[in-house]
Amino acid sequence: MNDAPATPVGRPLSPGELVTVMSHFHRAEIARMAGWRDRLDRTSNWAITVVAAMLSVSLSTASAHHGVLLFAMLLVLLLLWIEARRYRFFDVYRARVRQFERHYFAQIFSPQPDFASDWLLILGESLRTPKFLVSQRVALARRLRRNYLHMMLILLLAWILKLSTPSLIDQGVPVGFVGTMREAIGAAALGPIAGVVIVTAVALLYAGLLAAAFLTAGDDGELSFGDVHV
Repeated sequence: MNDAPATPVGRPLSPGELVTVMSHFHRAEIARMAGWRDRLDRTSNWAITVVAAMLSVSLSTASAHHGVLLFAMLLVLLLLWIEARRYRFFDVYRARVRQFERHYFAQIFSPQPDFASDWLLILGESLRTPKFLVSQRVALARRLRRNYLHMMLILLLAWILKLSTPSLIDQGVPVGFVGTMREAIGAAALGPIAGVVIVTAVALLYAGLLAAAFLTAGDDGELSFGDVHV
């Protein structure tokens, strides 16, 4: 066993070589960030497609079951989970690109004395042992606030409209809004599951989504520095 301390391999880089290395590395990190950014957009596009398709199916005819909208909610939640996982990878490469922008390029254009002089050490450690910078919960909250909360609210409004409009429910009742809350809750039944159970479950789901989106502690998001999402 050789317990001698490791020594650097190769000769030190000249200033010109260092600039070249950093330029190529910055370009590579931008490419990786853009690749994960494209994956995020694809997942969001899938979710939008699911919402549009399920709304069309559910609200186009009274014979369409309201469970279609509940199924759409589950699909959108699944896509949210997938996108949050992808976002964690994207955030790693985005953070590296932002380090270059804030600590390297910004210092060239507008120098500040002793501004985060150890950022290269932090970047080096990130390359040696890559780690996620945000938890799955924080990633879920960010993507929920950015895109998915709007889609879930649209599905909720469509579900309420489906249950509260007899002309959209195949039950042979007169056209018009239901007269009592009991009728709407009764129409929410899903097979052997009573309507009140379904309504309670949906209410708890949306309460949890709102809490996850707006009550996540210690999350400054992409706006930690500046007003633009980068």
